[in-house]
Amino acid sequence: MRYCLALDLKDDPILIARYEEFHRNVWPEVIQHLRDHGVVGMEIYRLGIRLFMVMETDDSIFDADRMARAEQSNPVIRQWESLMWEFQAPTPWTPAGRKWIPVNRIFDL
Repeated sequence: MRYCLALDLKDDPILIARYEEFHRNVWPEVIQHLRDHGVVGMEIYRLGIRLFMVMETDDSIFDADRMARAEQSNPVIRQWESLMWEFQAPTPWTPAGRKWIPVNRIFDL
């Protein structure tokens, strides 16, 4: 299945540059965590401070709730997420306590 999500970055060119650098060198434990939970592909795009993620999953494995629980019990993943939150900001439409928020597809050719 394909999921499309959005998140903002803090409007600071230095922080944005650091965020992009981290994503050129994502920690191997983060990559393994994604793969272990059925994420088979992921791309992140940026326009200004807005990020768009396209995530492809193997639905025979992927379970977002199970992945979130595993994230909470993995200290390396918690450290990565905490570090990323130094750069990230919720969109104006993101509910409190959430990060990446699904976007609605409005056209499909």
